[in-house]
Amino acid sequence: MEHQGERTPAGQRTPAARRPPETPPGRASAARRIRDTLHAAGADAQLHAVPVQGPPGPEVGVRADEPAVIASLVKILLALEFARQCAAGQLDPRERVRVTARDRLGGWGTSGCADDVELSLRDLAHFALSVSDNAAADVLFDRVGVDTVRLLAAELGLTGVRLTGGPRAILRGMLADVGAATEAEFPARYRALSDERKAALGCLDPARTNAATPRDITRLLRLVWRDEAGPPQACAQVRELMGRQVFRHRLVSGFPPDVRIAAKTGTLPGLHIEAGVARCADGREYAVAVFARTRTPSAWLPAVDAAIGTAGRLAVEELHGRPLHAEADAGSPADLLR
Repeated sequence: MEHQGERTPAGQRTPAARRPPETPPGRASAARRIRDTLHAAGADAQLHAVPVQGPPGPEVGVRADEPAVIASLVKILLALEFARQCAAGQLDPRERVRVTARDRLGGWGTSGCADDVELSLRDLAHFALSVSDNAAADVLFDRVGVDTVRLLAAELGLTGVRLTGGPRAILRGMLADVGAATEAEFPARYRALSDERKAALGCLDPARTNAATPRDITRLLRLVWRDEAGPPQACAQVRELMGRQVFRHRLVSGFPPDVRIAAKTGTLPGLHIEAGVARCADGREYAVAVFARTRTPSAWLPAVDAAIGTAGRLAVEELHGRPLHAEADAGSPADLLR
């Protein structure tokens, strides 16, 4: 049973999303290079990038207004709703919960633990964003409510967002699509499918699963980074959590080390995604969302992951007005100790 809770004001109301024109002719070459970069890696591109500061205006887009499966990008909205409810006093972030065998889905964080884990709600949010922990995200969805996350998307003007549920709902759909009764049956049944059947799974169809346009995702990030998606402390918490993500094989790989990236990945077989904010050495920030639909239904394609980083950098450089070159910056001790 989902906890619906009581809606609270998010602080500033945000205006309805406006649809800027498509990438102007002067940026067509950047969009073409982005498409070519991902095409050469074996993927079709969708992308949107926009400056965080200043009024809406300059942008780089590749099919930016077409619906796309968002996979684990939904955890950004989940974390934001959680942070807003904590700021409003509806939830105690220190509340202890237990993640049990019933909750585990396999993978990173609590999802892959052999034993039950007890932790706070805020640590669930930490694991959901830092290592894309599916079990943590499901438990957190149970506390904040799937419907309240839908309402949040509507309130923020994210008109293209479609939300069907959390990670477990996606998994149930995948099991049904391949005819597996249990998770243990899934690998063998999935391997037996043709690539055409794999590409037709409901989890890869934006009409049947969690979806949004790339422009929706950069709008969300821009609102969070401008403290316009809720109370400032809630937005700051989401920014901090996204800054803790450990995966560095996509967006981060394309940028020089003095560009700070706070981001969230999304991955399904045949779909590689990352969205985040790049902060350049001069302090300017850019929201960028990159979606790569691959021709091979695999979740492990290093060339595609690297191309996502290159595509993100090309978009940011176009908006920044010059190439990004590394400047002397040792980083924090945490950056150096791995």
